[in-house]
Amino acid sequence: MRGHCLCRAVKFEIKTPVEACVNCHCESCRRQCSAPMTTYIGVLDGHWKWTGKLPKIFNSSPGVERSFCDTCGTPISFRSEKMSGVMHLYVAALDQPEDFAPTLHVAHEEKLPWLHLADDLPVHIGPDYTKR
Repeated sequence: MRGHCLCRAVKFEIKTPVEACVNCHCESCRRQCSAPMTTYIGVLDGHWKWTGKLPKIFNSSPGVERSFCDTCGTPISFRSEKMSGVMHLYVAALDQPEDFAPTLHVAHEEKLPWLHLADDLPVHIGPDYTKR
């Protein structure tokens, strides 16, 4: 499975299966992607690799790295020390985003009040979906 940024400079490959596919409502993800929520997959280290230009890294908060293409600005991923060993790649950057469907809402306490969800997915308080 492959993905890339808008200008196709930053590229990556993943091996399936992935650890999770979740919708995140945290303010940091919303701001990075300029969206009311984001959807990402968690991929274990060793099951993904950069295949194009390396993305630029921004340390958005202590222990959190966010990556993006420094040419077109596309958000690509985030990594958190709290969920070490896992890279979180935005589903919208995949060549086939339709292959992944979210199973959980995380950081639900930060959901925008005007966003009304019409799904029955479970919700989780906080961004760390590994702690249920």
